[in-house]
Formats: sequence, structure tokens, C-alpha cells
Amino acid sequence: MFLECGRKPEHPEKTHAGPVRTCKLHIGRPELGLNPVPLHCEIEDKQKEQAVRHPRRRRRRRRRRRKNGDSSDFLRESAHTCPLDRVTEQGEAGQLGSRPWRRTLMMTRRRMGEPDLLLLPLLLLLPLAAALEVPLDLPQPPTITLQSPKDYIIDPRENIIIHCEAKGKPHPSFSWTRNGTHFDLEQHPNVHMRAHSGTLVVDISRERAEHYEGTYQCTARNKHGTAVSNDIVLRQPRSPLWSKEKLKPIIIQEGVFLVLPCRPPAGFPPPIVFWMDNNFQRLPQSNRVSQSLNGDLYFANVLREDSRNDYICYARFPHTQTIQQKQPIAVKVLNQEPVDERKPTFLLPSEPSSSKIVLRGQVLEMECFAEGLPTPVISWAKVSGELPGTRTSFLHHQKILRIVNVSEEDAGDYRCTARNHLGSVHHTIQITVKAAPYWIGAAPRNLVLAPGENGVLMCRASGTPKPSIQWAMNGVPIENAPKDPSRKVEDDTIIFTDVQMGSSAVYQCNISNQHGYLLANAFVNVLSEPPRVLTPANTVYQVIKNRQALLECTSFGSPIPKITWFKESHFGTLDDETYKEHDNGTLEIRMAQPRNSGKYTCAARNSLGIYENHVHLEVKEPTRILKQPEYRMVQRGKSVVFECKVKHDPSLVPTMTWLKDDGELPDDERFVVDVDSLTIADVMESDGGVYTCVMNTTLDHDSASAELTVVEATPTPTVGNERPDPPTDLELTDHKKRSVQLTWIPGDEHNSPIEKFLIQYEDSLHHHRGHWHHLTEVGGTETTAHLKLSPYVHYTFRVLAVNAMGSSRPSFPSKMYKTEPSAPDENPTGVHGFGTEHDNLVISWKPLSGLQANGPGLHYRVMWRRKMMDTEWMMATVANNSKFVVSGTPTFVPYELKVQAVNDYGAAPEPAVAFGHSGEDLPAAAPESVLVYVLNSTLAEVHWEPVPQEQIRGYLKGYKVYYWRERSLHKHNPHHAEKQILTFSGNHSKGKLPGLHPFSLYSFNVRAYNGKGDGPPSRNQQFETPEGVPGAPSSLMVTNPNLDSLSLEWNPPRDRNGLLTGYTLKYHPVNNSNELGPEEELALAANETSVTLLNLKYSTRYKFYLNAITRKGPGPAVTQEAITVVDEAVASRQVDIATQGWFIGLMCAIALLILILLIICFIQRNKGGKYPVKEKEDAHTDPEFQPMKDEDCTFGEYSDNEDHKPLKGSRTPSSGTVKRDGSDDSLVDYGEGGDGQFNEDGSFIGQYSGKSASRDTAEGHESSEAPSPIHAMNSLNSFV
Repeated sequence: MFLECGRKPEHPEKTHAGPVRTCKLHIGRPELGLNPVPLHCEIEDKQKEQAVRHPRRRRRRRRRRRKNGDSSDFLRESAHTCPLDRVTEQGEAGQLGSRPWRRTLMMTRRRMGEPDLLLLPLLLLLPLAAALEVPLDLPQPPTITLQSPKDYIIDPRENIIIHCEAKGKPHPSFSWTRNGTHFDLEQHPNVHMRAHSGTLVVDISRERAEHYEGTYQCTARNKHGTAVSNDIVLRQPRSPLWSKEKLKPIIIQEGVFLVLPCRPPAGFPPPIVFWMDNNFQRLPQSNRVSQSLNGDLYFANVLREDSRNDYICYARFPHTQTIQQKQPIAVKVLNQEPVDERKPTFLLPSEPSSSKIVLRGQVLEMECFAEGLPTPVISWAKVSGELPGTRTSFLHHQKILRIVNVSEEDAGDYRCTARNHLGSVHHTIQITVKAAPYWIGAAPRNLVLAPGENGVLMCRASGTPKPSIQWAMNGVPIENAPKDPSRKVEDDTIIFTDVQMGSSAVYQCNISNQHGYLLANAFVNVLSEPPRVLTPANTVYQVIKNRQALLECTSFGSPIPKITWFKESHFGTLDDETYKEHDNGTLEIRMAQPRNSGKYTCAARNSLGIYENHVHLEVKEPTRILKQPEYRMVQRGKSVVFECKVKHDPSLVPTMTWLKDDGELPDDERFVVDVDSLTIADVMESDGGVYTCVMNTTLDHDSASAELTVVEATPTPTVGNERPDPPTDLELTDHKKRSVQLTWIPGDEHNSPIEKFLIQYEDSLHHHRGHWHHLTEVGGTETTAHLKLSPYVHYTFRVLAVNAMGSSRPSFPSKMYKTEPSAPDENPTGVHGFGTEHDNLVISWKPLSGLQANGPGLHYRVMWRRKMMDTEWMMATVANNSKFVVSGTPTFVPYELKVQAVNDYGAAPEPAVAFGHSGEDLPAAAPESVLVYVLNSTLAEVHWEPVPQEQIRGYLKGYKVYYWRERSLHKHNPHHAEKQILTFSGNHSKGKLPGLHPFSLYSFNVRAYNGKGDGPPSRNQQFETPEGVPGAPSSLMVTNPNLDSLSLEWNPPRDRNGLLTGYTLKYHPVNNSNELGPEEELALAANETSVTLLNLKYSTRYKFYLNAITRKGPGPAVTQEAITVVDEAVASRQVDIATQGWFIGLMCAIALLILILLIICFIQRNKGGKYPVKEKEDAHTDPEFQPMKDEDCTFGEYSDNEDHKPLKGSRTPSSGTVKRDGSDDSLVDYGEGGDGQFNEDGSFIGQYSGKSASRDTAEGHESSEAPSPIHAMNSLNSFV
């Protein structure tokens, strides 16, 4: 099922309404061969603006654009068109201009009347055909499921698609006619038919669309019959140009009337006309200036301000999306001499009376335009009755009366009146309502009959004038169709009696008059089929408690199956008043209760067989708000919290939503939504309003609201001024039996306006003095309240004033007002019937309060009787109590109950009937046919036949399985006899017993239980569980640890769970990092309880795993760790090598040798040339030690006392400056950076850093000094 909606450009019923969406609800089940059937509806989108984000901003922007001369919004709106490819359901009534079904049928006018009176009894006996959907796997004639509309206006810019879809078995073939002759697709290469469909697609890229205009009709046929579509009239829209004309300026005297003609070109469909100026702004219209239906612009009288040169009439053609413009008209208004006032005169219509014909269901528009000075006012009335209020609207300042969805009652005389202070004039319009044919009830429906059955096809329609009817069979007029003795045609009805196989056919009903036609296809399908249920099996229906539940059982069969429902089992049908079975197979539960949950079976049965289907019902608890948000009054800038705590069914997923004034919360970080609360921080004035919490689940919802009032933050008032003074001078007036008027004088409000008054009352007749109750509240500006009172109460009233600071002290009480007693207005609620013993019925109720008693002598009339027995009511009178015990009742039978309140002045209205049951007794029977199925070593499933309902003797709560372990099947295990109980709530017939011990003997029995207790047990039965894996050995100990061996001893598992077949021992060494070594595995016999392990490593930790094994496999392992004994002799030979003198000497020698090698390597590096660093340092100052000058980004001199200190082991230049070690002694400085150079002998001649431009050109003199080993060592230190 899916919903398909489109936008309708104009709604004919309400001009004030929002856009209208035309929707189709497609219902079907393709997996069963049931194609979707479209159901049409129209949805008026009144809340469009609520669905658009920031609609007010959009409207403001639109107004600003129009004010500034921007017409883009209007042009976009004007160019909007609806989709042309609209599809309607077969059988839709034709409109004016539709052509009747004249191609294949010779229309003969026959008198249509009701069936003969002699035929009425026969018709009543025949089964009326329901709208049966035949599954597509069964033989059936064609049914047209989709077709284009009768009047199809194509879009010349897109390919033409003429829809024709049909279903049937076998799948139908399709053919078309055009203008009454066969349409051969082979002769039209631009036209092709879609595969498995009758839809035509016309490619207009190579040929003009107008070449394909005409009347088309589709035919779908298979061997069982032929169906035909409506006549589809294909027309191309046309938007001709405006004829060129030269318009002279209009010069007119102020005060006289004026009509500006539009006369748009005659296009198809007719254009939409409007007047604008050169700036594409709509010309303002008013009561004085208005546009008629034909587009002319009428001035009742002209003013000087009407002078302008750009009166332009536009015609918009929606289907071609074009706008045509008339030549501008210039109007000049003169003010030469004053014009006398005059009474109204009609300009349109000009005659005293006129007439008009309108079709039923269409829109009626009547217009009256009058001139006069001053401007006349137009009013409308129906001479012979009232205007239809909900379907009537007025356009163009009352000048046009519109009535949508016209019916026959709208015929008659309508009078429009034009009036000013000088007089009035009337015009009468006589309206005649005609009608194209329309269905009375519904179109003919498909008929499925079994051989030998009877049926009827009815084609009931009406129209004005009365339409004629023509029947056809498989597209051939029925008088020319093959004769069938089982068929009899009676005017608008075809009666079938004793039909036989082979009589299937499609019948066409064509009803027409001069205003249109109706064409409907309905097949008669003669089938002999066993029943089948189309509702999916095991469908789960979820419903909220106390709400209606509908369980579907859609079926098909021929003859039509009879549906029967069962719950849980087949022991009796559902004949309780709780259930109602509908004719379509649906089971209705009016008020679903948790006890109604469970599995339901619907059985479809006819003479050929029976088919069962199971569905499930789950009754959920309703969603309820336990703690509602409360009214809050806070100062601006403070925070406020609204709480909303909810209870819901745990199986449903809830969603909490907060609304402000029925809209979304503002998109503001100050609003924090928690699980059960809403917090608003830093409250502002705009936050005031009504806040609603809505809790939604997939099945229901609940909501609660509270108001937030924001007040100005004010300094803390002085004591005595923070609250208003109490009201004074309370007075009671307008005394009546159940009401009185209370007035008072407000006290001083102390600079904080009074927001409301609280009115309280004291009842000295039923309560102690000083017990005040809230009655009502009124606004802060009121000083009078009309109070509704209850009978038989001694009222005393007082009033409290409330402002932002709080409430005042109570006023002094008013005078006492006593109301007269009367009979009770209501009866007790909460009437229940239940039993405390098996032979009694306790009727209880919630008693009325003293205020509800309405008078003295309150007592209760208790009535009861057996349900469904239609006996006299038994009655008893009870006073000063809220329950009554009926003794001697049968066990657990239903009763009808009523409790009526009575006092000395009469009785309350007739009470509603409640239902209850007498007391329960223990179930009288045990479940039978008890069986057990052992599923595995720890799980068994018990089956039983449920106890009959009459033996339950109460509300069935469920079944209990008592089971206990008799003993283990192993001789070594002890005896067990502790009983266990598993409870299965509801009407179950099986249950699983988990957690059983393997290899054991169990006994069990099954009992039903109700509210009274357990019933008798079934016969004790036994079953054995198979072997399982054993438990872990009960102990594992390590004994006799030696250097390379140790012994393990263990005890067998406590739970053997079968016959032990052996043990598995696994072990591996563990090092100091807890890493496991290679694993060893040893298989042991079942009778062994110890083992000695040899050839182990000394002083090694081992980890052991021991499993017991049965035929089912190994069980869990028990673990243990142990360490072999350390060998003292070996330990004494082990010495720490790091403490030996020879080892220390060897390490020192190696370190010294490495140091010497490093020195030699450095000397060899510097051996090839001189090292003129000192000269370079003397000639150039290191730029890294010169500060940068701001103006030229060069380095100036830099001086620092710390930098003049020579570093230890460094060479000091003659200038007294020292170079930084970290900058110069780097790998880059030694040639890696590209600035340094080497001589031919490989000596290094570059600078250290290579970053100064001065160093690139300067070369130092060669030094005569040989490199010093000490200097080389210092240089090496710079590397390190």
C-alpha cells in the first residue's frame, strides 16, 4: 500500500483554503497477484505555511520585492503549472465536452426505471457482489487498472504517454483505436507500446504533437473476456498571439464610469487574465475598480489618480507556460467640472434579469458590476432560500458570487443588489442545474460466482436530463452478443441464475446524456476454487489496552468462504461479547485487554475445503504522563525547568518531543531537552508561552502542557510590599439554584500588576470549618466571577490576588450561600464484580463524595443478573458501604452489574452496565496428553492438551510444570529430590525445561492454575537426559617434586554427567615473563587418579591442565602450577662474570683501544691541508654575533661580556671574540651545505657556517702550524 499525491492548481470549493493535493491511495498485494487499486481523494493543505520554514520571512521578502518593483515572485507563481499526466480510476464520470461511447456501440435510448416489483424478492435473495480481488494465479478476465483521463491535454514539449494498464490471467493483449478506426502501430514509427502493457508512448521529437490529436480507446482482451477504456480525447494546448491594434488614449471626466476591455485571444484551455503595469506590478483593485470574469476592468467612477499610461492586460496560458500582453491603454482623467452624484446602474449584466446553466459538481460563478457616485456596494441573496454557507465565497469585493460543488438544491433565483445613499438597483439571475451522469452508490463491481450460483450486476446512475443506459459484453452490444440462458437484462440490472463454467465475460455499462457519460467494466468470473487466506501468516497486531483491535482475515474462494475465528485452540468459537466478527472476515475486539493477547486462528471454509491462518495479538500498556509540567512564573535572566515523567509499555520505543505554542522549540542552545525534563536557561521575554511535552510511541501518545510567564527582574521589594493586599467587600448576587455571582474590590497591587484572582470555597455542611477548596480563577483585571455550584452545599467564598511576587492573604469570607438539595447527578464509578469464594459475587464501587451526593439520605441501589440469560434484575439497597456480597452463586459465571445512586430527593440517571464474574474455584481437571521431548542433555520440552474452559472454573492464569531430579544415572552420584516449578502464563500448550542435569532421571507433572490456585496434577511421568560433558575434576594436587620429576594426584569430577572414558593432562613450562613454552599432552585412563611426570627441567615452573572426558567430549579443566627443585651443586658452580677481575680488565682495554682509534681517525682527516680558521676569524666577525639592523636588515656590532669568555678547550682568536660552537661546528660547515671548498690536496678551506656572503669571497692565508692533537680533540668534542 502506498500514497501518491500531486498538487492541484485550484480548489473549486473554497477560495480561502490553501492548496489542494489530489492523492491516490494504492491498495494491493503484488506478491499475490493483486495489483494496486487507486482510490482518489483530495487533501486541503490548510497548514501549508506551517510546513515551510520561516514563512513570515518569505512573505515579508515577497512584499519588499513587489514594493520595489521586483516581479520575479509573481512571474514564478504565474508560470506554475500542474503535471499534465494525470490518471483517473476507470469509471469516472465524464464532464461537459466528453464524447460518449459512440465508436463501438449504437446508442439506443431506453427508459431507465427501477426493477420490477416482482423481481425485488429475487434480488434480495441473490448475493450482492463484493469488490473481490481475484488472485492473479487464477483464471480471470481483464481488468483495466490504469488509464489516462478522458480529456487529456498534452504538453507539446514532452513525449505523449497514453496510459492503459490491465491485469488478467492469462495476461491480456492490447489494441487501440483512433477516431473510431484501428490504430496500426506499424504505420506510425514514432509510436510504440510498452512491454507487457497497453501504454502508448509517442515520440514527438520528429513530428509535431498536433498530428496525434484525436479520440483514442484502449482494448484489453484474453480468452476470458474483453475490457475497454474510456474515450481519451487528446488535444494540444494553444496560446495564440494577441491581435495587433493601435489603442487611442482615453480622455474622461472625473466621476463618470469606465470599462477597459481586455478581449484576450481565444486559446485552449482558456487563459487566466490579470492587469499589471509596465513594472509588472498588479494594478490595485477595490470596491470601485474590479476585474470581471472575462477580464474587463470596471471603474464604478474614475478619479484623478486613475490617470496613467500603462493599463496592460495579460493572458497566461498555464499548459504552454506562456504569457501574452495586450498593448498598453492610456487613461487621462480631467477635472473640468464637478459631476453630480447618481444612484447605481448595472454595467454587467445590463438587463434586469438573466439566466445561467451549471452542471452538478462544478463551480457556479455569478457577477454583478455597477456604476454610480458614490461607489455602490454589492450584496447577494437567494430569493427562494439561503445561500449554502460552507460552499459560498465572494470574490472581487463582493462583485462575484462563487458556489463550489453545485448540487440540485442550488437551483433557483439569485438577486444581486447595488446600493448607495441615493438608491439601489437589483438584478435577478435564474440558475438551472443540470447533471452529467453520476453513480448512485458505486459503479458495477466484479462478480465471482461458483458453478450453480446466482448473482447480479447493477449499474445505478442518475443525471439531468435522465441518462440512457447501454449494456455490452466483451465490447459488443449485448443484443448482438451470444445468447446465455443464465443471463437476464432488466434495464440497469443483469441477473445471473445457475451460472456454469465458461460463462466468464466482461460486461460494459455505458450511461450517457448530453452532458457526459459514464463507462464501467465489470467482469463475471465463474470459478470453482477452495478457500485461501490472503492475510500474511503470523502477522503480529499490536494495540493499546482498552482500544479497538481489528484482526484481518482477507480470504478468497469460490463459493465465497465462511470465516470462523478461534483463540489459541479450536475448542469453541469466539462468541463472547468481547468479540465481533464482520462479514469481510475481520475480527473486532472493541476494548482489547491483556487477556486478549495471544494467537488467533481464522479458518476459511467452503464446500471445496478449509484453510487456516494464524495471527498474533499483543496488547500493550498505554502511554501515560505521570508528572505533568506545571505553570511557571520566572524573572527574566533566570532558569526554569519543566518536568514531564512518563510511563509506557516497556516493549515500545518512546520518543519525547517538546513544543512551544504548538510549534517547534527555538533553535537555541538555551533550551536543553533531557530524558524527562526541559530546561530553559537565561529566560527572555520571547520565551513566554505554552510548552507541551509529547510522548510518542509507535502505537499511541500522550501530552501535557504548562504555561511560562516571564516577568521583569526587579529589586527585592521591602517586606509588606512584595505581594498584593487581599480583596475586600465580597458580595453575592444573581442567586440561582446552581450558580451565583461573586464580586469584590481588589486591594493595593504594590507596583506589581495583579495577574489573576483565586476563588476558594468552604463547605461547612460536609467538612470541618477551615477546610478551603479551590473553585476557579479569573484574570487580574476581573472583579466579578460567575460561579457554578453543586446542590446541597453550604458555601462560603474567599478571594486571593496573585501577582509576580506571589499571592495575597485571603480576603474575609463572604456570607454563606446554601444550595437546595436535588437527586444525584451521577452514579458511582469503578463498578467491579468478583468473587472471594467459589459461591459468591462481591460487587464493589467507588462511593460518591459528600459534594456529589446532592442531598441527604444517600444510598445505593445495587442490581445484578446472569449475563446472556435475559432474566429479571435482582436488587438490594446498600447504605454507608461501597460493596455488596451476593451469596449462593454458581462458580465463575458472568454477571451484569449496575449501581445507582439514590438520595431523599430521587435517583441518579440510569447507570451503565458493568460486567463481572462470581468467585473462582480450583481447576477441576488436569492437562491431558502430556508428552516430553528431550532436546539435549540440559533441555527438554513438555507438551500437553489444555484444560477445557469449563474445567478451569476461573480466569486461566497459565500452567505450571513441577519437575524434580530423581537421581543421576551414574552409580557414584547421590540421590536428588528437590522439586522445581516452571510457570507458563497464558493459555499455553507447551513449555521448555532449561538447566537440567545431564545423565539424570527426572519426574514431572503439569497443572493448570487460575486466580484461586493450582488444579490437580497430571500423572507423573519420567524422562532421562542424555550424557553431557563432565564437570571439572574436584581437585588437583602436586606431590613429590624432584629435580626432573613430580607427581600429580586428583579426584574425579563431582558431576560426571555420564560415564568417564578418561582424562587429558596438558602441561608446559612458564618462564619469568609468564610466557608459555611448548605444550605436552598426556592421555590417562578413567580409573587413574595420579600420574608421575619424568624428564622435567630443574628449577622450572610448570602449568598443568586436567580435563575429564565422557562420550560427549571433554569437560572444563582444573589448573595447577608447580616448580621443580633447584640443584645446589650446579648453583654453587654458577658465578657472576661481571664481578671477575679479568673481565673488568678486558673491558677497559677495549675502551682504551676505541679511544685511540678515534683520535687517529680525526688526525688523518685534518692531515691534508692547513686550517686557516684563526685568520678568518680575525678578518671577519661572525654574523651570528652581530645584531640585525632594522633599516637594512644587516647585522650590526654585537657585544656581550659573556661571549668574550673563552670556552674550555677552544681556540681564542686574536680579536678576543669567540665563535659559537653550536652554529659553526656543524656538518654543513664542513662541506655538506655547498659553501665550503676543498683544495686539490683535499684540505678543507671553507668557513664553518657558510651562511655569510662575506665568507664566500674571503680566503684566509695558509697556516704554518701543524694541527695539534689537543686541538683536534677539542674539535672532536664539538661533534660530540
